Amino acid sequence: MAIGAYIRVIGRGRDGARSLTREQAADLFGQILDGNASDLEVGAFCLAMRIKGETAAELAGFLDATHARLRRVPDHGGVTVVLPSYNGARKLPNLTPLLALLLARAGFAVLVHGTPTEDARITSTEVFAELGQPTLDRVPELSAGQCTVIFTDALNPALARLLEVRRTVGLRNSAHSVVKLMTPCEGRAFVVSSYTHAEYADSMAATLSMTGTHAMLLRGTEGEPFADPRRTPQMEVFAYGQRRVAQPPQGGSLVAPVGLPRETSAAAVAAYIHDVLAGRLPVPEPIARQVAHIQFELERRAAQATPLL
Repeated sequence: MAIGAYIRVIGRGRDGARSLTREQAADLFGQILDGNASDLEVGAFCLAMRIKGETAAELAGFLDATHARLRRVPDHGGVTVVLPSYNGARKLPNLTPLLALLLARAGFAVLVHGTPTEDARITSTEVFAELGQPTLDRVPELSAGQCTVIFTDALNPALARLLEVRRTVGLRNSAHSVVKLMTPCEGRAFVVSSYTHAEYADSMAATLSMTGTHAMLLRGTEGEPFADPRRTPQMEVFAYGQRRVAQPPQGGSLVAPVGLPRETSAAAVAAYIHDVLAGRLPVPEPIARQVAHIQFELERRAAQATPLL
């Protein structure tokens, strides 16, 4: 179906719009990624879906189209923990690099992917640069115990361009949900997915169940996939369509951990991460729990000798 026909279906506002089937969503998103849509049509798609909101079937279709077009990271024989990092942080230190390096230290291959789409936030790539780790613009080889950081453009340039629409219209679009749910690996992967606003929790959870993705889902810290260091959020684990709560939410007030910097600059955050990794400061308890839950889930699956998705 032509892109204009799809827009007429999804573009009639919150009450008048109709949802697409998974197959229709895959066709539409595939046409956009293939460059078959004009800038005006891409903008109309982004705004129409923003107003209507994506269903799980639509997100699954968008993922189908994306996965068919990704330059996937080669299989290294083990499980890759995937950390999508797209929001950056403004009010709190961006500790996605700390989570990534702790997981690598636990023996996992870790892939962080992202691209900056606004200038007012501290991105993971900036923090990693302060830590002496560059962000790659190519698909790398991975290995256990190693953390690798890549730009989205290395996985699919058209997807990166769709994310860039945010700079023009000032709003996130469906691509921002897709990159947090996709599995960019040829081998086994465990995706740490996060949502910013509560209304996305149900649709993202339903999509993970529908697609059978092996993943953790939590409310991210300013949209980043690490647990809020001040209070442990709920963490859910998904595998083969099954869903379970691995960590219930912590009650009480927000309490900053010892040494957490008030300054959010990349340099200040990198210095803090250095101190935590060196043992001079404790790992924030919520992040320590997150690492433990990921490790438990992957070791449990390995013990069951069940192939991961």
